[in-house]
Amino acid sequence: MSRLNLDPLMTLPDGSHLVISTQQSVGGEFSCVLYSAMMGHDDRIAFHVISHEFAASTCMSAQESAYGYALRCYPSAATGIKKPPYLVWHGPRS
Repeated sequence: MSRLNLDPLMTLPDGSHLVISTQQSVGGEFSCVLYSAMMGHDDRIAFHVISHEFAASTCMSAQESAYGYALRCYPSAATGIKKPPYLVWHGPRS
């Protein structure tokens, strides 16, 4: 993972944050992955992958799939999870 574009979705009970990374590939496909992110004592952020990659031909479709997965993982927090659209990283510049 050379670069992540992260958008926070909610704070988890343990103080970590549920975040999403949305990227656009060179071929135009979009993909999203959910992570938990926890700030360490040394100011480093530890990431834990929550989901597999959700890929789709449109950004909104990929983000809605990831959002649906987040709702299934955290049903009691459904009203607190940020809804799409999220930030998008359009890949490296040529």
